[in-house]
Amino acid sequence: MKTKFSLSWKSSKQPRKQRKYLHNAPSHIRSKLMSAQLSDTLKNKYKKNSMPIRKGDTVKIVRGQFKKSSGKITQVFRRKYRVFVENATLSKKDGSKVFYPIHASNLMILELFLEDKRRMKGVKPGAK
Repeated sequence: MKTKFSLSWKSSKQPRKQRKYLHNAPSHIRSKLMSAQLSDTLKNKYKKNSMPIRKGDTVKIVRGQFKKSSGKITQVFRRKYRVFVENATLSKKDGSKVFYPIHASNLMILELFLEDKRRMKGVKPGAK
C-alpha cells in the first residue's frame, strides 16, 4: 500500500485499508461518501435509495440520542465526516448551546434543498 489515495481502489476486507481510504479521500470524494438514505416518498419520486447530503436539507435522525427528531442541516464537515442538525444541540454548563455532530449514515433525508440546479443535474424524477 504505497499510494495515499487511489481512485481505482474498489474494496478490501482489511479495516486498515478501509480506514486509510476514508482518511485520505479528497473533498470531492468525501461529499459522495457522506450520503444519507431518502424517505419513502423521495425514493419513489427519484428512484434512488440515497443521495449526498448538503446544507439546507431537512433530515430525520435515525440513530443516537436525538433519534426521531428532525431539522435542517446547518453545517456539513467533510473533513470529519460529520453534520450539524438544527434540533440536535447539547446545553453546556454555562447555558450555551452547542451542535452535536452526527454521521451522515445516521440520517434520513425528508426534504431536499433544490435551489442548486447542479445537484439534481443527473437525477430526473421518475427515471432511474
